[in-house]
Amino acid sequence: MAVCARLCGVGPSRGCRRRQQRRGPAETAAADSEPDTDPEEERIEASAAVLAGVGGGLCSGPSSPPPRCSLLELPPELLVEIFASLPGTDLPSLAQVCTKFRRILHTDTIWRRRCREEYGVCENLRKLEITGVSCRDVYAKLLHRYRHILGLWQPDIGPYGGLLNVVVDGLFIIGWMYLPPHDPHVDDPMRFKPLFRIHLMERKAATVECMYGHKGPHHGHIQIVKKDEFSTKCNQTDHHRMSGGRQEEFRTWLREEWGRTLEDIFHEHMQELILMKFIYTSQYDNCLTYRRIYLPPSRPDDLIKPGLFKGTYGSHGLEIVMLSFHGRRARGTKITGDPNIPAGQQTVEIDLRHRIQLPDLENQRNFNELSRLVLEVRERVRQEQQEGGHEAGEGRGQQGPRESQPSPAQPRVEAPSRGPDGTPGEDSGKPGDASAAAEPPAQCGQGQPFVLPVGVSSRNEDYPRTCRMCFYGTGLIAGHGFTSPERTPGVFILFDEDRFGFVWLELKSFSLYSRVQATFRNADAPSPQAFDEMLKNIQSLTS
Repeated sequence: MAVCARLCGVGPSRGCRRRQQRRGPAETAAADSEPDTDPEEERIEASAAVLAGVGGGLCSGPSSPPPRCSLLELPPELLVEIFASLPGTDLPSLAQVCTKFRRILHTDTIWRRRCREEYGVCENLRKLEITGVSCRDVYAKLLHRYRHILGLWQPDIGPYGGLLNVVVDGLFIIGWMYLPPHDPHVDDPMRFKPLFRIHLMERKAATVECMYGHKGPHHGHIQIVKKDEFSTKCNQTDHHRMSGGRQEEFRTWLREEWGRTLEDIFHEHMQELILMKFIYTSQYDNCLTYRRIYLPPSRPDDLIKPGLFKGTYGSHGLEIVMLSFHGRRARGTKITGDPNIPAGQQTVEIDLRHRIQLPDLENQRNFNELSRLVLEVRERVRQEQQEGGHEAGEGRGQQGPRESQPSPAQPRVEAPSRGPDGTPGEDSGKPGDASAAAEPPAQCGQGQPFVLPVGVSSRNEDYPRTCRMCFYGTGLIAGHGFTSPERTPGVFILFDEDRFGFVWLELKSFSLYSRVQATFRNADAPSPQAFDEMLKNIQSLTS
């Protein structure tokens, strides 16, 4: 804007700076003593370099003195093109320069381009002329006004959480609630339904509509509490009720949530959990508070690309987990949760320093053999913590130096007598150790056969039969109501770029995770520190 101000005569320098540099002291003093003229009528001198870029050679070459040029003399269509390339947030200030600029800035072409480039509006905005709404209205009263709610959010629904994606969809801003596929089909795509929408049907103000229920859109309200928090409220909750009462509402919810009837679910504990979730979540009536969440930042040395994954959690069904990398550890944080481990808690933690080399396929079927390997690594981890003291407390997620993390191409293999400094001991090649293999199959670009031990339960038997590598990890378990939480040992199994698993040793159960393939805009963290702070905030809500 400082350049525009100088060109239009509203800045501190009247005239072309380059020309002033060529003047002598007498000429400069004479120019400064000239009387001021009205800004609307003053002919503004501009530098040859600037006007050569916007005026198509209006000024002569450097060999002759530049003529007096005025930005106001440029054709309106050229000014429209220039203004359309500026950020929309700068245009209101530009309109205050002069009457001509203010009149040109009413051109819809400028605002149509701003809507497209800044918010991705691909709709044919010309059809708005029928309703009398201009592209400028769409930008100022809809897109710019509600820009702070675009992105990913987690609703405050007690332990259950959720994933809301607010996007610009045509001429609407829509809040889509993303739901995992029906249990146990973890590889199926995500489901989604609209919770609210905002649109501009008249020039006065944007309209907020609640989309909850089955009777169509109705009046709602959105309040932006602060930068990273907003709330929704339905003003017509009677639209959420069904003629058949709560029984019909429950049956409808059950088909949407689980894809089956209650009679099809024979497990009594599972039936109780389902009824509990319906009673708890239905009381909110779409009157919710949302807190912003970010996608985890990605680095070249990450084991796989971090992001959102769908995972199986036994009787609780499928839940959404965010996988992120933190130095020598990886974390799985729940975006959706359950009464045992609520949303926001760290469900699994993977120690990337401690690789586990699985035995041959026949011995993999023996649960006692897998348990022995994992407990050996756990004991070694405890010894390292006691000797080193720099990472006291298993599972707390303390970050070490970034360079000490093993890379995906050359994963580090720890020997049983390695100390905190990573120096191998004399028995580093002991046969039968969990990580003693000198050249794991994953390093050769080949997978290793994988099968679950006998006695380990899995909601989805269609898990991959080949894995790349395995690491020691811990999983968080707790009683109902998040009582007596503790971290228990387990095995992280990396299958491929989009799937991993975790064997919960104490529970004798297996969770399979599959990547959420949806693309999310406005969801990247502004910095790694902002992402870490976000993780702390969502975890503190349920701690």
